[in-house]
Amino acid sequence: MTLIARPKQRGCIFCQLPRAPRARENLVLATDRDTVVMLNRFPYNSGHVMVAPRRHVADLGRLRRAEHAALAETLRRAVDIVGREFHPQGINIGMNLGAAAGAGIADHLHWHVVPRWNGDTNFMPAIGSVKVIPEHLLATYDRLRPRFTASLQAVRSRKRR
Repeated sequence: MTLIARPKQRGCIFCQLPRAPRARENLVLATDRDTVVMLNRFPYNSGHVMVAPRRHVADLGRLRRAEHAALAETLRRAVDIVGREFHPQGINIGMNLGAAAGAGIADHLHWHVVPRWNGDTNFMPAIGSVKVIPEHLLATYDRLRPRFTASLQAVRSRKRR
């Protein structure tokens, strides 16, 4: 409740939060020249991360080839990290393009990576309109941040060779 009760952010979270000085508070797990990885402040499940381009773009077709390649690699690494850390039985990867498709932030495209377990949907969201997340977002951040940091360092060292 501490995180979701804060005043709603104005502007684009994918543009503003990676530039802000408080990565943990802003749930920014990793950034590089072309991509950003953040925890979803309103997660479907623990470990729900979002992967977005650094450039403010809403149309998938407007991504430059290098951006698309970087995003594909970051998405691959995010799936791997979430899988190794949370041991889900499956992972949903999805993108909602446009408000009519359900995009909460329609003007900046992003992928959702959502770990899934058998039985993770129960009566709480169906009957009570409540989603139960068993781990605080900052605890999830603290679990994932070192893995994303190590992954970025490995990518940077391969590029230098």
